[in-house]
Amino acid sequence: MYWFIFISNHLILRKDGEVYTVPQSEEPPIAIKPWTYIQVLPDIGETPCRAFTLTTPPKDGLPEEFTTMELRASYNVLPHPIHNMAGKAAELLYWDDNTRYCGHCGAPMEHATDISKRCTHCGKEVWPQVSPAIIVRIRKEAVIDTNGHTLEPEKILLVHARNFRHSERYGLVAGFVETGETLEQCVEREVMEETQLRITHLRYFGSQPWPYPSGIMVGFTADYESGTIHLQDEELSRGGWFDRQHLPDIPDKMSIARQLIDDWLVKG
Repeated sequence: MYWFIFISNHLILRKDGEVYTVPQSEEPPIAIKPWTYIQVLPDIGETPCRAFTLTTPPKDGLPEEFTTMELRASYNVLPHPIHNMAGKAAELLYWDDNTRYCGHCGAPMEHATDISKRCTHCGKEVWPQVSPAIIVRIRKEAVIDTNGHTLEPEKILLVHARNFRHSERYGLVAGFVETGETLEQCVEREVMEETQLRITHLRYFGSQPWPYPSGIMVGFTADYESGTIHLQDEELSRGGWFDRQHLPDIPDKMSIARQLIDDWLVKG
């Protein structure tokens, strides 16, 4: 059985030299309280999966073969299916912690299934909710003169958000979907709000679970149509058009932002 154990947003991993794995055992590998909720997860192959949260580190510390790692960083050391399950575990544990009481009458909630709860007083039922967000790669065509010479190479729009964890890293325009709008409307709104640009040829690219804490990123590509960049000062500190030869620091491999950028790079 795989055990996905969290202390805050850090995952407990077994470390053997430079190899990291999720603990495997029939019983929890870390002592738990009688009231600790154990989340049932889908199997990976034929191996059952369980998850729980420790509110504080063990009093005597973790066994020496264990270490902790931030969930996002574990992408670089865990197989993809294992990391994806860790993200699912983190989302469900977050949901469990934030739905202990009924939002309608305030009574305690209890699990009806592994992914639903029912109020012990009024019977209201709740399920985990996912917050959708869009992210878009905007391409600006190369400028070619009448003789076929390239005056300006093809470029994409990259922006630096004020809340980026890495101070010099640029990414793509992104934002949360609002009530009552389509994904496509959200893309056009976010691009206009953040950059004052108009786009065309909007196309779906792909999606990615984003368990920080409970989102899904929906990726799109688009072409620049018109406008001059005017950044939304509250959210963006820098931004501009970049060609393939002059890219700034870009997102790491785990993100759909990087997938969108890499997809553009290989097409050049």
